[in-house]
Amino acid sequence: MAQVAGEALMALASFSRRQLDLAGFLACAAMMGYALYAEHFQGLLPCNMCILERICVCTLGVAFLLPAVHNAGRIGAALYGSLIALVAIVGVLVSGRHVWVQMQPAGSLPSCGADFSALLDMMPVREAVTRVLSGGAECQAITWSLFGVSMPVWLALSILVLGLAGLMGNLRLERAPAR
Repeated sequence: MAQVAGEALMALASFSRRQLDLAGFLACAAMMGYALYAEHFQGLLPCNMCILERICVCTLGVAFLLPAVHNAGRIGAALYGSLIALVAIVGVLVSGRHVWVQMQPAGSLPSCGADFSALLDMMPVREAVTRVLSGGAECQAITWSLFGVSMPVWLALSILVLGLAGLMGNLRLERAPAR
């Protein structure tokens, strides 16, 4: 395990910060692309927690895009790396909460009552997010899995890996040369 981690770190060292950040942005775009494909072509409608997870993935993508465009110095890269890590932590927490909701006995959670956009129309953002994170019967259903693992688990793992790579890459890698 330690040897695999060491090889992964060596592979990261072959990329500039800018390349790594661009790759992180493209990974987030690919995750969103698949989510939209699953919704529009496979008929998997997102629950309220899925919408929050999509917001986290989009925010993480922007957090990767900013340093890719800016190509900041050491201090700026450290700040961008910290931003990426912070957004990734929030994304892992939201996905983790979704996994917890899915692990509850069927029928043990009440319905959210409305979709996320309707909740935002009826109440302040903070209250709507709190209500969604409480979980609901809609969020309990596992409608997609790969190798027996649900989408929120895969999402949490992906966000965790991206967050760690973004943090480590922005803290340790050198700035891309100006052209």
